[in-house]
Amino acid sequence: MDPAARDAAEEASAFSHPVVAPDATAAYGDHPDQVVDFYAPRDGRVRAPLVVALHGGAWRAPYDRAHLSPFADFLARRGFAVASVEYRRGGGLPRQGGTAPVAGRWPETFDDVAAALDAVPELAAVHLPQADTGRIVLTGHSAGGHLALWAAARHVLPAGSPWRLPEPPPLRGVVALAPIAHFARAVELGVCGGAVTELLGGPEAYGERAASADPALLLPTGIATTVVQGREDVVVPYAVADAYAEAAAKAGETVGLTLLEETGHFPPIDPATDACAVVAEEIAQLAW
Repeated sequence: MDPAARDAAEEASAFSHPVVAPDATAAYGDHPDQVVDFYAPRDGRVRAPLVVALHGGAWRAPYDRAHLSPFADFLARRGFAVASVEYRRGGGLPRQGGTAPVAGRWPETFDDVAAALDAVPELAAVHLPQADTGRIVLTGHSAGGHLALWAAARHVLPAGSPWRLPEPPPLRGVVALAPIAHFARAVELGVCGGAVTELLGGPEAYGERAASADPALLLPTGIATTVVQGREDVVVPYAVADAYAEAAAKAGETVGLTLLEETGHFPPIDPATDACAVVAEEIAQLAW
C-alpha cells in the first residue's frame, strides 16, 4: 500500500472510536488544561497497576487527550487503572512560513507534565482508589511518547533545572509509542513540520534548551524503557526510535525496541488493531 494512503487509513481508524468519558477528572493546577482523567479497571480489580498516559499531537493545541480516551478505556478493560494527563500545548497562529499552530509552549508544556506526574499518586489515592501507585508505568504516543521519556529522565536533567528530581521517579518503567525521542534526527527528517524546533521556542533557543528537553541527551536513566514503533511510520519514522536506542546503547543503557512490521503511526493507540494489544502486553510485562 502507498505509505500516504496507509497513514491516512490508519489515522481514520484510530480517530473513528467514540470518546470515552472518564470515571473521574481531577485538577493538578489552575489552568483548564491542567487536569487528569481517571479510568478504573473494568474488571473490578483493586490494587491494579496504574498506567499514566500522555497523548500526542505534535504538542499542538488542536490535539487533546480526547483522542486517547479509547486507548485509555482499552487499557482499563485489560485490568489497568489509567490516568490520562492533559497539558498546555502550543496555540495561536503558525510561525512564519508554517502551516500548523505552533507546537508546544516553553516552559509551560514541561511545567505541566512535571507537575502532573508529581501530583498523580495523591490524586489517584482520592479519585481512583483501585490504583496501586506503587506500580506505575508511564506511556505516551508520538509527542506524548517524548514527554513520557522526558518525565522518566527528570533526575538526570542539568543541575539547576526547575524540573530536576533528586532521585529517579518511582516508575516500573516506560513504554513509549512512536516517540519523538531523538531531537536531532527528528529535526533532520522534518518530523511534524518542524514541531521540535517550535517546541523549544525556535531556532535561536534550540541549542540551549535541547539539553533539558531531548530524551536522547538525558541518558542513561536507569529506568526500564521500551519503545514500540511501526516500521511503516511516516509521521515519526523508525529512524528516530533507532537513533534513540543507539544513543542509549552508547550511554550504557539497553532500551527495548519492539518493531511492528506493516504498521504505521497510529495503530499502537487504536483499540481495533493487533498493535494496540502488543502495547498492552509490553505495559503488562513492566507492571506485573
